[in-house]
Amino acid sequence: MSMQAKKTFAIVDYDICNPLKCSPERGLCVAARTCTHKVFKQMDGPFEQPMIFQDMCMGCWDCIEACPLDAVRIHKLGG
Repeated sequence: MSMQAKKTFAIVDYDICNPLKCSPERGLCVAARTCTHKVFKQMDGPFEQPMIFQDMCMGCWDCIEACPLDAVRIHKLGG
């Protein structure tokens, strides 16, 4: 039996994402702070756009619900 590849994961729309709008004083991404699996992070520090380690995304979608700018979306492979 072979393992099936994951078909959905979260992605960031970098045209919309702006940590300055989420947190004007601290520049923290609300969606990244919500990720309990620690796969959504601001790697370059405050005020920088976050990234998602898509191969480790668990598909809980907490980040999508948390993003006040609707910059995080579900990406579906092959469909």
